[in-house]
Parts: sequence; C-alpha cells; structure tokens
Amino acid sequence: MERPGAYGFSAAMSGTFLLSCLLFAAVSRRQRGPYMDEAFHVPQAQAYCRGRFAQWDPMITTLPGLYLLSVGLLRPAAWLLGWTGGVLCSVPMLRFVNLLFSAGNFYLLYLLLFKIHQKNKAVSAFQRILSALTLAMFPTLYFFTFLYYTDPGSVFFTLFSYLMCLYGNHKTSALLGFCGFMFRQTNIVWTVFCAGNVVAEKLNEAWKIELQKKKDEKISSRKGSISDLTRILQFLVEYLLSPKNLVKLTALTWPYIILVSLFFVFVFINDGIVVGDRSSHEACLHFPQLFYFLSFTMFFSFPHLLTPTKIRKFLLSLRKRPVQYSLIAVISLFLIWKFTYVHKYLLADNRHYTFYVWRKVFQRHELVKYLLVPFYIFAGWSFSDTLKSKSVFWILMYFVCLVAATVPQKLLEFRYFILPFLIYRLNIPFLSLYRQLLEVAFYILVNAVTFYLFLNRTFRWENNDEVQRFMW
Repeated sequence: MERPGAYGFSAAMSGTFLLSCLLFAAVSRRQRGPYMDEAFHVPQAQAYCRGRFAQWDPMITTLPGLYLLSVGLLRPAAWLLGWTGGVLCSVPMLRFVNLLFSAGNFYLLYLLLFKIHQKNKAVSAFQRILSALTLAMFPTLYFFTFLYYTDPGSVFFTLFSYLMCLYGNHKTSALLGFCGFMFRQTNIVWTVFCAGNVVAEKLNEAWKIELQKKKDEKISSRKGSISDLTRILQFLVEYLLSPKNLVKLTALTWPYIILVSLFFVFVFINDGIVVGDRSSHEACLHFPQLFYFLSFTMFFSFPHLLTPTKIRKFLLSLRKRPVQYSLIAVISLFLIWKFTYVHKYLLADNRHYTFYVWRKVFQRHELVKYLLVPFYIFAGWSFSDTLKSKSVFWILMYFVCLVAATVPQKLLEFRYFILPFLIYRLNIPFLSLYRQLLEVAFYILVNAVTFYLFLNRTFRWENNDEVQRFMW
C-alpha cells in the first residue's frame, strides 16, 4: 500500500470505527439487555465464561465458534485490565467482540478489492478505499455489528479464508474456513467456493490452451452462443474425467477436500446440518430464494445494475432472443408455482423488515409473485452482465455455491444473503466515482433509517410488557 493510500485507508477505518463506537454506545444505552436471538447467544457465552463448557441451550442451531472466540478474547483482556465481577461477559462486552470483527471486515474487504482488481491500473487508491468503506457499511451486515449475533464473525472468517485462497495459502484458507464453519455450518459452501476458485483458474488456463490448439478465436470462455456453451461444457466434462487432471486438482485442493469430508462426517453423526432446535430450520428446495436474492442485490447495487445503458442492452437482448427469454419465464413461473414456501416466522414476527416486504408486496394478491417474473429476469440478466469480466468457469462455480447457500433455506431472511452478496460485489468492476458516491450515500441513508427505527420507534405486543424494536 502506497503512503497516500495508507494514510487515506487509516483515516477511513479510524473514522468508521469511531462512528461505530458512538452508535455502539447509543444501542447499549437504549437496549441494555439481550434482544431477539441474543436471548440465546448471550447466556450461552456467559456459561462458557464461567467455565461451563458442557452446558448447551438446545434452542441454539449453530456451532459454538462465537462463544469460544468471545471467551478467548475477553478472558485475557479481563486478566490484563483487572476486570472483575459481571463486567467480563456482560452484554456490552460480548457485543463489543462484533465491533472488533467489523473493523477486521473493513480491512479484509480492502485487501480483497486490492487483490481481485490489482490488474486494473485505472482504479485509484481512493476508489478502493471508498468501495471497501461502502461494503463495510453494507446495511444488513453493519446493523448486526451492534448485537451479539454470529454474522460479523462468520463474514470475517469467510472473507479471510477467501483472501488466503487468492494468495495461494490453501492450508491457511481451509483452517479459516473451519473457523467460519464453527460460526455457521452453511459457511462450508464458501469453503467449496474457495476450492472452486482453484479449479476454475486451472480450467480457464486449460481452455485457453485448447483454443490456441484449435486456432478458433471465435470461441470465448466468457460469452457466446449456445454452440459455444455446448463446446465449453463438453470440454469441462472431458477435463474433469481425466485421471491426470483429477490428481492435479486434488493435489491443489486437498485442504478443502479434508474440511468438506469432515463436514459430511459431522452431518452423518449429527443426523443433519442443524444442531439444537431443528423444527424451524427444515431444508427444502425453495427455488424462489434465488429470485429474492436477485431482488435484494438489485436494491443494494442499483448503481451497478439499474442503469439506462443496462436497460437498453436488456431490451435489445430480449428482442434478439425472444424464445430463450420465453423459456426462462416459463421455468421461473413453474418454480414459483411449485416451490414457494412461507415460513411461520415470516408471517408472525412483525419486528423484521421481511414481514413488511411479504405483507405489503407478496400478500397483496395471489398473482403478485408471478407478475414479478419480468423484474426477476431483468435482475438476473443485469446481475450476470456485471460478471462478464469473470471466466465462465468462475461464474458457474459461483452460481452453484449461490444455489447451495440460498435454495435450501425455507425462511426468507436477508442475513442469509450477506455472504453471496459480498462475494458478488467484490468481483464486479468498479463504477465511476459518481456512482460509487451514490452507492455509499444510499447505504448511509439506509443505515440511518434502520438505526432510527430501532432506537426510537419501539412498540409493544399485546399481553407482553417487553419493548419491541424494528430490525433486519
């Protein structure tokens, strides 16, 4: 990092951390006790703080990574600073762990942007810092910085694992992937993604050699006709069926293979991926989750995805390939018809934004979910168009991981979209400075509204004296 860039990054990170500390103080004053899922996480961490590692709340569905790390951080701090009594693992101190993760995420996002886009010399240090700041303030993630949830730590270890993968430190990457798995079991998908990065890179190299051999410059590994795609798929099958290539790929990805194998052993022994309460976390083929994710991404990345140029290009593509888009529309309608599930939490808990999205949009009329298909198709096209700088093998690998991370989830929960969104956002080209400023201003506005509602627009349920707050 050059000196001006280092100074700029230090200033941005310090300023963001100071702002986060002020928000942290406001949240801690207004909501002193555990709120929502904190009612399970906080007592479990406090039990670990007291050395009761055999104690476990059966309502918790994730592994104890958050609690173990919290104790590992807070106990040495308490010894050094002379803390006694209930200060050690109090609610504010446990929440402060996530504030540290948030600072770490800012740094990792900057390093990832630098690594992924290092060949793009047109991108200034200021743009990288601004983009890292924007993603660090991504509203759905940033909000949970101030509560004792698994999200900030889960994102930290997953991003760290991805960074080490990009630098070729695969054993370290797999170890960090294990830490991410200990925070949330579904993070195993992003371990597969890291392995897929290695495989996609080797496939792309072999594909370029194949093109040179055949001297067929019209075929591209990034975009093309159906015949081009067929040839790429044929090449993919032939490459992966070669014992020599499989041995080579195994030698490169064995740390990830070991971790994924351990995951399957865990699933077999545990009789499922969820620990604790499974009644509300049943896996299913909820294909409309892909459409919800595309809508979510369109909302938070509208400077990238919703532009006049993209709309014109989409309409031109629509006019050129009406049969293909008609087929996509029919498939989408079928998936919505047969695979739409509504979780009981979505209908019952009016503290979450998803409750109002579902009630105000999808419950207005039975046909609304079908009428949104044209929007989903445009969102999917625009989403794919921003990834055209990546190889077709990378896109295929990312799409497989996206499906694995979202489709099995029955509950519509925006937190499940955080990691696939960040991975996507890190890998698309930089915008103009004007659009970057528009994006960060939009994130600041969404965060301001969210914190205002959470802190000031409280309400109560009938027959319940506890104060309720709006949140993601």
